[in-house]
Amino acid sequence: MSETTESPSLLPWLAAPFARALALERASALLVHGPAGVGQFELALALAAAWLCETPLAERAEAPPGLACGHCASCRLIASRTHPDLLVLVPEVLQQALGWTGDEAETAGEGGSAKSAKPSKEIKVEALRRVVAFSQQTPARGGLDRRTKVVVIHPAERMNGITANTLLKTLEEPPGGLRFVLSSAAPARLLPTVRSRCHALPLTVPPGDQAAAWLGGQGIDAPAVLLAAAGGQPLEALDRHAIGVSTAAWRALPGEIRAGRAGAAADWPLPVLIDALAKLCDDALRVAVGAAPRFFEAELLPPGGDLDRLNAWATALREAARRAEHPWHAGLATEALVLQARHALYGDSTSQGGPRRRLATLDP
Repeated sequence: MSETTESPSLLPWLAAPFARALALERASALLVHGPAGVGQFELALALAAAWLCETPLAERAEAPPGLACGHCASCRLIASRTHPDLLVLVPEVLQQALGWTGDEAETAGEGGSAKSAKPSKEIKVEALRRVVAFSQQTPARGGLDRRTKVVVIHPAERMNGITANTLLKTLEEPPGGLRFVLSSAAPARLLPTVRSRCHALPLTVPPGDQAAAWLGGQGIDAPAVLLAAAGGQPLEALDRHAIGVSTAAWRALPGEIRAGRAGAAADWPLPVLIDALAKLCDDALRVAVGAAPRFFEAELLPPGGDLDRLNAWATALREAARRAEHPWHAGLATEALVLQARHALYGDSTSQGGPRRRLATLDP
């Protein structure tokens, strides 16, 4: 990997919470929480890099103050995922998507093989035992004060009860300069004893114009459309765009449903398609009661709607979402979802009742 020669950047809406976090010098554990897709993990890594950076603060970039330099030995080790004083724990299923698959990331654990076992969605207890061992080691580099070590856990709500309890003692009394950053989109799912040991650092959905400008800089056409489709969460919008949820495809979805076909959405993963249909259903319900839609432009939606059909569709979509990761026959499942949506939105008698029953027969 080539060496970084420029200071790393920070998502523009994270500058203020980054500064607040750096000001909490005595906090040994931070809980960065907020809606998914606004940058919790990115902020956690930026904080870890800033604490471990070996360049004096006065020589770092001024925007925002304290951001890691990006070119010292510590920053290069972090970029190559080999820093001995940084431990990053993420579930196996997220490692590739987050670009964190080095030795610092959680491995398959005891009794399993990363090659043969299905990737885990949880942060397993074996990983937290690594934290205990890591906490007892002397820092190899340690940043400016030569004592700092950092543990990043993302998403923290993926720790089960046993895993979280394993963390408690070290979290309450971290040895030396050990610091924790827990990142979460669902802090209520954490044990109260974990939350009480952390200083909360809340994140919010960024201002729409700021997030849309950033998405436009990533090459997304009409970024405000995809930002609305992602509920205002810019990283979610960027991830969806990468798998084919373009502005044009999103705008075309209601018309494709009316025509009884999936169009570009036929290539979307089933969980993504179900989520899109749930948002279409939500907007249709809003229009039916005279409210403004949230995810689609109003002119793309049918004017009015049958509340009974729409509520039944919402129930069916919630059921489908619970089983979205099952090995359906994707083509048949997509066809059933489209026909179900067409009936709910337009009352097509040819699909009445059929899509829901057909979808229910696609059990693996």
